[in-house]
Amino acid sequence: MAYEKILAGVKEKVAENPLEGTAVYQFRLDGEEGGDFYVDIVEGKGQVHEGLAEEPSLTVSMTVEDFRALAEGKMSATSAFFSGRIKIKGDMSLALKLQSLLG
Repeated sequence: MAYEKILAGVKEKVAENPLEGTAVYQFRLDGEEGGDFYVDIVEGKGQVHEGLAEEPSLTVSMTVEDFRALAEGKMSATSAFFSGRIKIKGDMSLALKLQSLLG
């Protein structure tokens, strides 16, 4: 899955799923087809942007392959975190909402 397809998929899921609160989720995907993007949620509405957020509430780092598995529901965010396949920095309460963010 190329970076552009990942971005398009995240935009679609964010548009389809109602979100709670206000937060900025930063994603840093490692690997050949990786890149950086963030989801900016304001009062339940999310927008996806390429690049780095100035002040993310939560930063999630993982490989492109693990992100794909997470987004496709083949791996849970909790199991990825506890197995060390996903690194999280910031507000841990937001990390618990990660699976619902990605659908």
